[in-house]
Amino acid sequence: MRLRFTLSVNKLEKFVEGLQQGKLLYTQCRKCGAKYFPPQIDCPRCKASDVEWREVSGVGELITWTVINVKPGSFSHHKDYIVGIVKMPDGFNITAWVDTDPKILKPGMKMRLVVDRRPGENYITYWFKPA
Repeated sequence: MRLRFTLSVNKLEKFVEGLQQGKLLYTQCRKCGAKYFPPQIDCPRCKASDVEWREVSGVGELITWTVINVKPGSFSHHKDYIVGIVKMPDGFNITAWVDTDPKILKPGMKMRLVVDRRPGENYITYWFKPA
């Protein structure tokens, strides 16, 4: 069964605009200071609706990763790929594809954030490469 969702990006328009400009953005609550990635417009911690948009740092540290061999239908046209969790100095982790040979990966390895169109597709997205 295939499901198709339409998500409103009205409140997250700045996130989409950031991607189009080659930037990955997060939000920080002005009231309590909590940071959110993916961005949140309303702070789940203090319930305030006053957030500041900030750009994610360019380099983080690899925590863990896995190679995806069994893919969901929407990614079945891709060869096996790596998904990693990278600790960012901004105070949160980002889960994203990692573009490299999995044999060279090590915990603590520095990873550089890339925001661009995925090769072979027209989607603007983000992934990591070794720094």
